[in-house]
Amino acid sequence: MTITVKQISQFIEAWAPPHLAYTWDKVGLHTGDPNKEVNKLLLCLSVTPEAVRAAKKAKAEMIVAHHPLIWEPLTNLRTDNPKAQLCLDIAVAGIACFAAHTNLDVTEDGVSDALAKRLGLEGCTPLFASRTADLVKVVTFVPKTHLDRLRDALAEAGAGNIGRYSHCSFTSPGTGTFLPEAGSAPFSGKRGVINHEPEIRLEMIMKKNRISSVTQALLRTHPYEEPAFDLIPLANVDPNIGLGRIGSLKESMPFKDFAAMLQRALGLSYLIHYGALKRRVRRVAVLGGSGGGSIADLPDGIDVYVTGDIRYHDAQEALLRKICCIDAGHAATELPILDTLERRLQERWKDLKINLFREKGMGTLYTEV
Repeated sequence: MTITVKQISQFIEAWAPPHLAYTWDKVGLHTGDPNKEVNKLLLCLSVTPEAVRAAKKAKAEMIVAHHPLIWEPLTNLRTDNPKAQLCLDIAVAGIACFAAHTNLDVTEDGVSDALAKRLGLEGCTPLFASRTADLVKVVTFVPKTHLDRLRDALAEAGAGNIGRYSHCSFTSPGTGTFLPEAGSAPFSGKRGVINHEPEIRLEMIMKKNRISSVTQALLRTHPYEEPAFDLIPLANVDPNIGLGRIGSLKESMPFKDFAAMLQRALGLSYLIHYGALKRRVRRVAVLGGSGGGSIADLPDGIDVYVTGDIRYHDAQEALLRKICCIDAGHAATELPILDTLERRLQERWKDLKINLFREKGMGTLYTEV
C-alpha cells in the first residue's frame, strides 16, 4: 500500500485541525512534494541539523515535527546563513517536513494530554479554553418525511456531537415558501406558482473542520433541488479543546514525592521546583512547552503547576497564590507527544517505519534510529 506525504499530513490534520492553531503560527507542510511516497518517517520536536542527519541516516522521506521549520520568512538562501543552510539541506535531500504546533497543543490527545497521562492524572479537562475552537450551528429546513434520514446523514458527517452524545438536534415546525421558476425541478409544488410547504427546522452544532463534510452530506441527502441552510458561528467553544490540562492524582502526596515521580516519568537529570516540599498535593495543572507566563491566569484550586520556561517572578506569583510549580523544561514537557504521534501513525499504517529523534533537556540530544 502506497503512503504519501499528503496522506500523512491529512491524517494528522484530521486529529489536530489547522484552524485550531493560533493565528501567528506556521503549521502544515513546509518542504517537499505532497505526492511523494513515504516508507520511513522521522518524528521530532524541532528540526535541528542533528534531526536532519538522523533522518538522512534512517533514509526517511518525511519529518514530522512539533515546532515549525520556517518561522520567519527567509530573506535569502545563503549557505553562510545557518537557517537557510538547514532548509537547503532538507530540500537537497528531498525530505518533506511537516509541522503540527499550537493545533497539536490544544487538540484532544495532544501535547498536554500526553504529559498528563505520563504523570497519571485522572479526570483531565482543558486548563485554558481555546477561542480557535468556536463551534458552528447548521440550520436547514426539510419535509417531515425526510427529517430522520437527513439528521442521520449530518450526524455521520460530524454534526450533532455534544460531549458523550451524538445525533443531538433541535426541530421546530414551520412553513416555507418558494416559487419554482422556469427550468426548475421542484420536489413539491408547481412551476410559476408560489408554494407553501410544511417544513421542519433542523438545527445541529458541529466543529469548524466538519463544515465541508456536513455541507456535502446536506446537499447529497436533502430532497430539495436547492435546499436552504445557514452556517452560524457560535460563541460556544468545544469543551474538549484548549491549552494545558488540569486533573488529579489518584492520591495526594508530598510535593517532594511528586517532584521525584515527575523527574522519573520524564527521564530528567534535574528540574527546578518552587514550593514547600512537605505540602501535600493532588490537583495538578500541566502545560507542555512554554507556560510560565500563564501562571497569573491559572484558576483557583490548583496544588501544583508543571510546565517549562518559568521565570523567577512568575514563580513568585505562584507562591503568593499557594501554588507549587515545577519547571521541567520546554522540551521535556513536550516530548511525550512523540509517543502519541508514533502510536497514532502506527495504528493507521502498520508498515510505515517510524524513527524517533528526542531532545533531552537543552543541548543534550540522543537518537533512536
